[in-house]
Amino acid sequence: MRLDKFLGDHNIGTRKQIKEYVKNGRCSINGVVAKKADIHVDENKDEISFDGKVLSYSKFHYFMLYKPQGVVSATTDGRNKTVLDLLADENVRGLSPAGRLDIDTEGLLLLTDDGELIHRLLSPKKHVDKVYEVHIRKELSDGNIRQLEDGIDIGDTKDDGTPDLTLPAKVEIKGMDEDGRPVIHLIIHEGRFHQVKRMLEAVGNEVLFLKRLSMGPLCLDESLVPGKYRELSDKELKILGVKEK
Repeated sequence: MRLDKFLGDHNIGTRKQIKEYVKNGRCSINGVVAKKADIHVDENKDEISFDGKVLSYSKFHYFMLYKPQGVVSATTDGRNKTVLDLLADENVRGLSPAGRLDIDTEGLLLLTDDGELIHRLLSPKKHVDKVYEVHIRKELSDGNIRQLEDGIDIGDTKDDGTPDLTLPAKVEIKGMDEDGRPVIHLIIHEGRFHQVKRMLEAVGNEVLFLKRLSMGPLCLDESLVPGKYRELSDKELKILGVKEK
């Protein structure tokens, strides 16, 4: 890999800026000041430093974001702030959200350029659990719970015109929130359009607040506040089955 590309991938600057930085002696390779920006380096073996800070190379990038309300789960949008806008200090080229959260939904969102991982997390065949904290208008009856857990018609249809029911889900009753509204955890394995809201509407209820808590083995870091993010830890990458970062 060329040195200027390596530095560019770390969001150091434009190619023109990087050329000037290297010319001014700000970059070192294995302790030796680099002379040219277009020389080739071994990103996996060479120790490359910029302004004295060693830069590590990663093939893929993984960020956990606590998505706030009012932000869209997209890479670009003409009207609203996107989740990539929240990672403005990072090199976001190639990053995509693994699944989407509605603009008024908050919680866990994984952003990565690892397409294989995104596929594994989103493929319906993988049956990856997604856990949501749901504050609803009124309490669920036992019958409502059975409907949600057995699979329910939310208005989608198959090619033959028959209802395309949701996959079996799991409902956990969590009590009341500070405003006296019932709180449940809803565990689903799909990612249909507005699915949680439509499931509750199908049993005559209404979602008042929605937050994703986990996706597969990845859980929202309780220390994050809405709008903040961090890189995934080695432990989290391991439980997601990531073999090479």
